[in-house]
Amino acid sequence: MTFAQAQKRETMAPEQLHLGVALDGAGWHPAAWREPNSRPTELFSAGYWTDLVTTAQRGLLDFVSIEDSLAIPGDRHAPADDAVDRVRARIDANLIAARVAPVTQHIGLIPTVTTTHTEPFHVSKAIATLDYTSRGRAGWQVRVSATPGEAAHFGRRELRDITAAELAEAVASGTFPSEVHDLFDEAADAVEVVRRLWDSWEDEAEIRDAATRRFIDRDKLHYIDFQGRFFSVRGPSITPRPPQGQPVVAALAHGPLIYEFAARGADLVFSTPTHAAGPTPVVERVRAAAARVDRGGEPLRVYADIVVFLDTDDATGPQRLARLNAAAEFTSDAAIFAGSADELTELLIEWSGHGIDGFRLRPGVAVDDLAAIADRLVPALQRRGLFRTGYPDGSLRALLGLPTDVPNRYATA
Repeated sequence: MTFAQAQKRETMAPEQLHLGVALDGAGWHPAAWREPNSRPTELFSAGYWTDLVTTAQRGLLDFVSIEDSLAIPGDRHAPADDAVDRVRARIDANLIAARVAPVTQHIGLIPTVTTTHTEPFHVSKAIATLDYTSRGRAGWQVRVSATPGEAAHFGRRELRDITAAELAEAVASGTFPSEVHDLFDEAADAVEVVRRLWDSWEDEAEIRDAATRRFIDRDKLHYIDFQGRFFSVRGPSITPRPPQGQPVVAALAHGPLIYEFAARGADLVFSTPTHAAGPTPVVERVRAAAARVDRGGEPLRVYADIVVFLDTDDATGPQRLARLNAAAEFTSDAAIFAGSADELTELLIEWSGHGIDGFRLRPGVAVDDLAAIADRLVPALQRRGLFRTGYPDGSLRALLGLPTDVPNRYATA
């Protein structure tokens, strides 16, 4: 870099960061529910979740994603009744989002909904409804359910138990078992069906003309006629096109196969760079996966997941993490950060310079760390000119910098 380029770079306004949080029960650390502020008796109450999301909105965050699965929370490879020292239940993420939508105004709501045992018609209707009740702030984190225990809840299919060693080898080598390929192919078809159903009503399909007794223009409703290996869906939807046209679709990915799945149908991919390697290898793999599937149009946005234990008035982040780890050492697929808001700011700045489009923070203890994100990290970013000081008007797509005028694939000229 020349002196003139460096001088110009110093005078340019810093690019603001995109920042969301991933909420999971009492927090991402299994012992989080035992912390003094964690409200374990309220984990399944509307008030608890409303408080979390409104705290995130107070911090002006882009979105909250809400974790969910069809399995009991915990290590998928441990027997279901082995651990009683952690939260072993959860409530429905999409219904949580639906509950908090009317009492929030700006923050995006991205519940996790599995594709493996859920019909895409139901998913399309649920997320479209959330987009209406939130006035254009809905998203969907797509998840695959790969365990025999989850399949046994429904009794319609059998899945082989894939061991932890097999998964680790698959992620490292990029070669997944054939049944895993099938699950992600099915998920990709499910996303395609959902997106087509969202488009099956044109934006002007609702006439609501009492004089002519016409509520809809039937010519503006379309059969999607999807025929695939896993689904045969005629359509159209019974829910009008969502306010955003296409609500935001996201996926968590750890390796090439899942990067390809995300590149085929998602807007955002939540990735898990390590402290040692940094984000560059992940960004390169995501871009390569997008090229392999011939992704066109908007590039896939890459978000980095980080589990955070921030300093509070009572203890430092490392002290808090050490206390939580007293029973068992916490491990995560994502990088773990313990320290001050200023130190985390430096990490976010460093990683954002390596092609990361945004960050999804996982609060180690939901109540404590979410408050620290809103009240310590966000002001630290604002002081550096790296984060907004108020919400702009508009949808979640607008907030994330995604196109807002999404063409309807079935609309005629």
